Amino acid sequence: MADEPEAPLEEPLGLSPEHVQSVIQAIDENDLDGVRALVEPLHSADVADLVEQLEPDERRILVDVIRGLVASEVLPYLGEALRDDVVEHLGTKDVAAALAELDVDDAIDVLEDLDEEDQQEVLRALPAFERLQIEAGLAFPEDSAGRLMQRDFVAIPAYWTVGQTIDYMRQTDDLPDEFYEIFVVDPSHRPMGTVPLYRAMRTKRPVLIGDIMESEPILIPAEMDQEEVAYHFQQYDLTSAGVVDESNRLIGAIMVDDVVDVIHEEAEEDLMRLAGVGESDIFWTVAETTKRRFLWLLVNLGTAVLASIVISLFGATIEQVVALAILMPIVASMGGNAGTQTMTVTVRALATRDLTVTNTFRIVSKELVVGFVNGLLFAALVAAIAAVWFGGIALGGVIAIAMIINMIVAALAGILIPLGFDRFGVDPAVAATVFVTTVTDVVGFFAFLGLGAWLLL
Repeated sequence: MADEPEAPLEEPLGLSPEHVQSVIQAIDENDLDGVRALVEPLHSADVADLVEQLEPDERRILVDVIRGLVASEVLPYLGEALRDDVVEHLGTKDVAAALAELDVDDAIDVLEDLDEEDQQEVLRALPAFERLQIEAGLAFPEDSAGRLMQRDFVAIPAYWTVGQTIDYMRQTDDLPDEFYEIFVVDPSHRPMGTVPLYRAMRTKRPVLIGDIMESEPILIPAEMDQEEVAYHFQQYDLTSAGVVDESNRLIGAIMVDDVVDVIHEEAEEDLMRLAGVGESDIFWTVAETTKRRFLWLLVNLGTAVLASIVISLFGATIEQVVALAILMPIVASMGGNAGTQTMTVTVRALATRDLTVTNTFRIVSKELVVGFVNGLLFAALVAAIAAVWFGGIALGGVIAIAMIINMIVAALAGILIPLGFDRFGVDPAVAATVFVTTVTDVVGFFAFLGLGAWLLL
């Protein structure tokens, strides 16, 4: 029996470099039909990636070629910096048409990044119903559940049967595009429970909804910060959750796909802030990127000057024992790296609620012990290197003691500084890096040079 031909392998997901080059070549050759043929089969997220990889002139040509697709589906996937550029190129009419087709939460996500003047211009171009829905969403605080939620959901009374519910969903035209549970509400539209779709589909038609609903659902206040929303979804393994107003009336629902975006956004924001950069740095102009990074670097310059002032206090000591100047960077660098390790773990633990008031003392104590043990280990190693290098046991002892002191201080600074920022309501990722590095540099230099002046001269 002849071997049957193997089934062709499925195309891998994502945007390949070869596909990008093909689009660029088609644009260069002014083959607009070829561009359209290459782009139309792509997922909207991949089209957004393609837009981001093109040069500005190429990007505008691509947007013009697939204007309808970009306007209606790709905008939510674009980063903030490029989205502004694309929106400006599309114009008010096309942007308004796009927002009218999007879910309200996605439309708000696009609109809230625009300047106030551009927002109002687009809102005026929207149909009345869509404009009112979006304006209602924009009335909630930025990064709140009210802006994250979608307004379309399924809500029914508890006395309906499963059969009635299924018939209602089949006959109603304005159901959400995607939903995972049915909300059960009282006459005042306050949530009483939820029924997962799988349960409704598996239950016989005569059964009352109230008999199969999950009582005491987890509800999200509309004013809740989106980071808190993400925590609830992660903590309780939610796929969706109802959003309620101040009167506890159901006004919307948040879906897990939107929360995934929030988790990614918050994690990326913390990472970027630790380095003093922004998500859209790669797309900004040279002037804009330079301006945004300058302030952070200026703060770093100030902390470096502070460390230099400490070194200058021991200028005479360094002149007499030149080996101190050679070994100084070791103490500061080890302390800075140890502090950064602890700080990174602490910032992430605060974001995920793994570090709380209850376990703060235990975690601080642990980091203190870790700093001490690492200090001992590296003190022995560096002392041996210094003794062999410069032929002096006393110098090895000085750097060993300084190493222990700085590693302990680095561990404490790495956890206490982010905790302090968090207690005062300041994002610990914003400035913790600068302060931790400053503390380890200043303490490291002062301990090493001070001990050198005391024990070696």
